[in-house]
Amino acid sequence: MHAIRLHAFGPAGNLVLDEVADPAPGPGQVRVAVRAAGVHLLDTALRQGIQGPAPALPELPTIPGREVAGVVDALGAGTPDSWLGRRVVAHLGFAPGGYAELAVTDLARVHEIPANLDFAQAVAMIGTGRTTMGILQFADGLGPDSVAVVPAAAGGIGTLLVQYAKNAGATVVGLAGGPEKAALVAANGADLAVDYRDPGWPAKVRAHLGGRAATVVFDGVGGEVAREAVALLGPGGRHLVFGWSGKGLHDGTPYLVDGVSQQVLGPVMMERAGGTDPVRTLELRALAEAAAGRLVPAVRRFPLADAAAAHRALESRGTTGKVVLEP
Repeated sequence: MHAIRLHAFGPAGNLVLDEVADPAPGPGQVRVAVRAAGVHLLDTALRQGIQGPAPALPELPTIPGREVAGVVDALGAGTPDSWLGRRVVAHLGFAPGGYAELAVTDLARVHEIPANLDFAQAVAMIGTGRTTMGILQFADGLGPDSVAVVPAAAGGIGTLLVQYAKNAGATVVGLAGGPEKAALVAANGADLAVDYRDPGWPAKVRAHLGGRAATVVFDGVGGEVAREAVALLGPGGRHLVFGWSGKGLHDGTPYLVDGVSQQVLGPVMMERAGGTDPVRTLELRALAEAAAGRLVPAVRRFPLADAAAAHRALESRGTTGKVVLEP
């Protein structure tokens, strides 16, 4: 099979298309003929040799990628025959192997894809959608009286947060970098979409709200954009932090703003989800929202061979929606 491999940590150009042996599923596993593989910011960090939230750096050479969708084409011992030929999606955890024509994973990680989703959309929901559902657990009471501010509203998570908040009846302000992205945010349903590169954007938001204060900021950006967004919050407002791609944070951790900020990634998200398998619980919620048509993920597609270009685009914020590789 063909796969993207990383032979040395470093720039995106180190991702190369190789021909490697086909993987074989072990007991309790399935092999997936991959039709779509998700690209995540964590992938770009691991490529550079930055461990981040991963338990360890991968051994080299490695096939990056942790989210796949496709068709089951082989079964390991003990896997029911009924899974052969099914359209499935799976998050591989921290195991590598997604950027390839074939990938192997445990059956326990697999979900059948709802009929109305294509492979790329399913990949978006198993990773980005799962995280979105986890974040929304902390937005109690989101409804017609709410004013939600979404920095990075043109991104994969931001797109879904805008849709969910609008479905709940909230007033939604979406922030994006550049007029083209802001136009996409407006088309996605935001009541106001503004370009955060414009220094006057906070004044535009205040004028639009007409004296109303924001009740929640969904912050995956950090830095100065988030600081300005937090200043829009009224008493009791919440600043939900799930990333800091905007830099500007001194030690890589989110800043706190007088008792309203809450970091919602990691164990606290899993604790809130509850159950014996909280990760799977959030995945099921995300797929159900997409199957019902309430959430429609935005997807930016690249050919598998262009994985390096996909990484460069993601790192330079040149993408909208979820970045997906298609073999």
